[in-house]
Amino acid sequence: MKIKDSFLMKSVAGKIIVVPVGSATLDFNAVVTLNDTGSFLFSLLQSKDCTEGDLVDALTAEYEVDRETAERDVARFVEKISEAGMME
Repeated sequence: MKIKDSFLMKSVAGKIIVVPVGSATLDFNAVVTLNDTGSFLFSLLQSKDCTEGDLVDALTAEYEVDRETAERDVARFVEKISEAGMME
């Protein structure tokens, strides 16, 4: 899994948002706001191709969260960004 190159994460007025660029601006008409965990996962998916397991491992290494919670949160995050059309 990887984030499409046509979506970028930006900091605007103290908030982390995802914005479309290029031709994605024609099809994507929403604003996505990320919390710290979401921006952490989004950054990983922008930089390299990851599996859900890779994301869970990174999340449990970075934050004090148990594996079961991390698996549930990663699955929900991946589902939402996939539904929004941000994944390759």
